[in-house]
Amino acid sequence: MEDAEENLKRKAEDAGPSPQELDPTKRLKPEGGAASPHVLTSQVAQHYNQLEEKGLAVRSQSRIFHLRNFNNWIKSMLIADTLRRLRADSPAGRLCVLDLGVGKGGDLLKWKKGGIDHLVCADLAETSVQQCEERYHSMAGRQGRGPRLFTAEFIAADCAKEDLSRRYRDPDTTFDLVSCQFVLHYSFESQAQADRMLRNAGERLRPGGYFIGTTPDGYELVRRLKSAEGLSFGNSIYSITFRQKDDFPLFGCQYDFHLEGVVDCPEFLVYFPLLEQMAEKYGLRLVYRQTFSEFFQQQVSQGEGRALLERMKALETYPPHEGQELAGSEPEDYAHARARLQELRSKGEGGDRGTPENPRVGTLSLAEWEATSLYLVYCFQKVGENKEDSPSNQPQPVQAGHSQIQPARLMSDAQH
Repeated sequence: MEDAEENLKRKAEDAGPSPQELDPTKRLKPEGGAASPHVLTSQVAQHYNQLEEKGLAVRSQSRIFHLRNFNNWIKSMLIADTLRRLRADSPAGRLCVLDLGVGKGGDLLKWKKGGIDHLVCADLAETSVQQCEERYHSMAGRQGRGPRLFTAEFIAADCAKEDLSRRYRDPDTTFDLVSCQFVLHYSFESQAQADRMLRNAGERLRPGGYFIGTTPDGYELVRRLKSAEGLSFGNSIYSITFRQKDDFPLFGCQYDFHLEGVVDCPEFLVYFPLLEQMAEKYGLRLVYRQTFSEFFQQQVSQGEGRALLERMKALETYPPHEGQELAGSEPEDYAHARARLQELRSKGEGGDRGTPENPRVGTLSLAEWEATSLYLVYCFQKVGENKEDSPSNQPQPVQAGHSQIQPARLMSDAQH
């Protein structure tokens, strides 16, 4: 339900400080004081290795079933949009894709539907990579109608520390598309790791190819932290806890993120203007950056996006049909939906899922809408050669008496 996200966004903006109110005298340090990289890497890998692969029946009982489907829909639309761009440039071209942080292979079906030719799957968590490969072979075993299945290779490696090009079957492999979904922020533990991740993304990307992904919105996280009473904020389904409130290093700015049943491990703040600057080193130019809300509003207006939203059960029906239960249990979870129903009744309209006599709408609970507004989608295009040795493409350390990257400036830039 589009109106709920807009209302939430306005409410959040009213509650929190503006970028100009963030103290401009606080300089961003080049590196933060995170724990040992090896300890955190092991912790993240262990977390994702231990996540159980559950069937649809079990997943559908989750409090965040629709939220997860909504995030999956965002990825589907992002991938489909980028594949359309590639095919517009080269209708008969062969498409080779690198999936950085492939996890258990949740996007394999998207790549099949997209009709790609070859996929390289890489992830830190070895068990997840094994399960991804098993899922791929299961798909291959039940080939039927529809697009033929792509060829694939699987690499268990830390994409923020290892040179993936040494692990490809074909040493001369180049890519048309690199996808990095909900993973990039882990690499911002240090400058070296963020650079390696971007090098793996951009170095083998052909000119005209795309680097796409999803990541937490650094500005939004800081804004919510600033408006919170302590070091934590969240709601009934997610919580985020920072280590400090007035010190935001360029790298290693650690926070702990918990999302019910899905995520429970340390992450690192990504300042998007810094990401843009670092990406230039590998010839990557930003095409667009949008919040999930902005991307949703754009994509849902298209017939394909709205139809897929229903097929993927990315929104729940309100009021529910007989025998169905709502994900949220508190009355205030659906105050926005009730207000929308009153509006529809006054106009004699049925909404997107009902009739004038019994209007119904597709929506998420307010807690879920709030969780979606933590994220951004991004799309870069390879437009030039790699510039590894250019000093202008290196994040500059903080020095007194020089122009500095400041929290107020970074947060202001990230908002526009």
